[in-house]
Amino acid sequence: MASHVTGNGERQVVCAMSGGVDSSVAALLLKKRGYSVTGIFMKNWDSLDEKGVCTTEKDCEDAYRVCQTLDIPFRQVSYVKEYWHEVFSNLLKEYEKGRTPNPDILCNKHIKFNHFHKYAVNTLGADAVATGHYARTSQEDEEVFQQTHIAPPTTLFRDRFEIRNPVRLYKGADLLKDQTFFLSQISQDALRQTMFPLAGLTKEFVKKIAAEAGFHHVLKRKESMGICFIGERNFEHFILEYLEPKPGNFVSIEDGTVMGTHRGWFTLTLGQRARIGGQRDAWFVVDKDIATGDVFVAPTTNHPALFRDMMRTDRFHWVTMDPPPELARTQMMECHFRFIHQMPLTPCTVTLNMDGSVWISLSQPVRALTPGQFAVLYKGDECLGSGKIIQLGPSEYTLQQGRERLVTAAQQKEQQTPEPAS
Repeated sequence: MASHVTGNGERQVVCAMSGGVDSSVAALLLKKRGYSVTGIFMKNWDSLDEKGVCTTEKDCEDAYRVCQTLDIPFRQVSYVKEYWHEVFSNLLKEYEKGRTPNPDILCNKHIKFNHFHKYAVNTLGADAVATGHYARTSQEDEEVFQQTHIAPPTTLFRDRFEIRNPVRLYKGADLLKDQTFFLSQISQDALRQTMFPLAGLTKEFVKKIAAEAGFHHVLKRKESMGICFIGERNFEHFILEYLEPKPGNFVSIEDGTVMGTHRGWFTLTLGQRARIGGQRDAWFVVDKDIATGDVFVAPTTNHPALFRDMMRTDRFHWVTMDPPPELARTQMMECHFRFIHQMPLTPCTVTLNMDGSVWISLSQPVRALTPGQFAVLYKGDECLGSGKIIQLGPSEYTLQQGRERLVTAAQQKEQQTPEPAS
């Protein structure tokens, strides 16, 4: 990494600032450590919420005020076009295929850790990029980014034979806030030049630092949750602004009865409550058939049709680029799995396919495994990477029905067999 050292030997770090408490404290900590910091606000979406207020402008102003307090330069960049082409249009295609995508993982992959990262390093000449994520890399320990940076000896051939250890991604110290899930598609090149100043801190401690620094306007903000650009709006209304309604039936998975109608399978995700007119009891979405437009529903939130323990991903993205040696050697590996940011980790067995995709078999069935979501794998504290779920194994309900059919068939066979004559 070429070091762009300023006149007084400081190393340059560009910090992504959202106007929130985490990125504000990240910038403060970098400055305290003696880096030359630039704060950058990224605009990814042109949006007015229901009340006609552009929340982006408020966020940008909050980020600017923090930079003024810290006395560091502030810039804004717009990735609205890139976001539309690389994240949002991809999102719409996924919804049309009956999947439920994850915009946060895609935004990190395509925007923050690709366009923004390249801009910081190539255009602004930064040594590293920093974000307010709760995560850690293997470099935090090696202190690659320390001030007393000694240029390595430039011997001939050194670069040609140098074996570079891959940089690994680990959970942050605050396991409740750990955000490695959202970073699981990040490239090795970007990770090598990224710092996570909050790696060793808890959210509570971060808030305390913010209060002491006088970042009161930032502390008053609500935690950003959900799909960033939808804001407070109803998801169905939002998505129908972009996709033509495709009405279809709600069909009971148990007996095939048509229970009601919906406005398009893409307005619904597996496991969610289906709003069906005239139904006293709650019904839940368990499957979709995009060929017929049928959305299958089941009574009760924990119906066996919602539980599965097997899935296949597309080509798996390993943070270190190569699959773990044990998996490459034996095609099988034990580790842990999640497909929702804060769900508990589930033990699993991973099988590597020839095309780089993986089968994941869970130690117990989980509720509402959803195609389009990312299967994120962990080994201890390390986040190994993720792959998009594209195929599901049978549900517990399907398996139960299969077993019942076998039993019935066996009983019928017994009745048909004549008694042997004595």
